[in-house]
Amino acid sequence: MKQINLNICITHCQLDELSTEDRELVERALKATDNAYAEYSHFYVGAALRLADGNIVIGANQENAAFPSGLCAERTAIFAAQANYPDQHVTALAIAARNDNGLLEEPVSPCGACRQVILGIEDRYKKPIRIMLYGKRGVYCVSSIKELMPLSFVDSSME
Repeated sequence: MKQINLNICITHCQLDELSTEDRELVERALKATDNAYAEYSHFYVGAALRLADGNIVIGANQENAAFPSGLCAERTAIFAAQANYPDQHVTALAIAARNDNGLLEEPVSPCGACRQVILGIEDRYKKPIRIMLYGKRGVYCVSSIKELMPLSFVDSSME
């Protein structure tokens, strides 16, 4: 028997320490929380992604009385980007969240389904996606979804 240690790297920084491009993406994600429809959870999530050509696409969570019919902010942004810009890979993704008390103090992380979709996009284009998770106390930055999902399932897993 042997033990396998997996290491992940998360950078914690303040918003003003980000590059101008990354800060703009986080600010767009913050603004996208206004577009969330969260009548049931009162948890408003915004996502903004940058495509290789520089276009920014936003998403916001959308709830429904039939709970499984809703969709997370990350996936609304990714699916909109794929539907409108299928030839452009995603270079960066920012996520922010608030509740009825305001912006969250700590960064919020994508759910498992969103992580799998982000992983699928990285695998499809063979390019990592820089991810920024915003919280009032700081921003977590990772160079790839694989930092949040070190044991992952992609197309080649079925070979």
